[in-house]
Amino acid sequence: MNDELRLSGPLYPMATPAGAFYAVAGAEADLTRRLLLNILRLGHTVPLSEALLSEWCDDELEQALATLYRLQRLEFVHGTAAPRPAAAGNLESQLPELLAALSGSGQALLADDNGLYYATAGFRHETAEEIAALAGDLMSLSRRHHLLLKNHLNLGSAAWAAVDPAGRSQLAFYPLHVAQQAFALIIGGAPQLQSEAFVGLVELLVRRYA
Repeated sequence: MNDELRLSGPLYPMATPAGAFYAVAGAEADLTRRLLLNILRLGHTVPLSEALLSEWCDDELEQALATLYRLQRLEFVHGTAAPRPAAAGNLESQLPELLAALSGSGQALLADDNGLYYATAGFRHETAEEIAALAGDLMSLSRRHHLLLKNHLNLGSAAWAAVDPAGRSQLAFYPLHVAQQAFALIIGGAPQLQSEAFVGLVELLVRRYA
């Protein structure tokens, strides 16, 4: 094991909004994403130990410590001295409030890659159905042009948006990949992804589907 890298006490690891976004922005299951997904799934409830870190990273403790250190430098994770209480209620009951907090106008919805929506905030039912169908089409388009977007254009995000003349998003579509399940997070108005509400949304999805 690398003598220079060690855990500094029994801290509870938690993902930041940037870490949560990276964890679900792509479908590739590399070590970094696996570690982030485990932190999102359990980190707020159990203190991190070398044994747990090794378990999360296929018994590659040295590599796991190096990955955790890199995530801290990137401000993708941080540690707290106490666990965070779990929010009350199930996924379905918590989604509308979390979704509303992700938009400057209170408009957002979560759909799957087949174009069916799970929950909405601020959109009428009929509108939500049509937006979810559009999201399914955009995710299919992204998959068909994946090599162009990622390898040739070197884009770090597969999000799509309808923008105004100043480039401000009016309706944005963010693909979220959780294990084998793909979702679309659709946000009307200004996105508010640098928030604990976004971390909470991703945590709920990871605990249900990862």
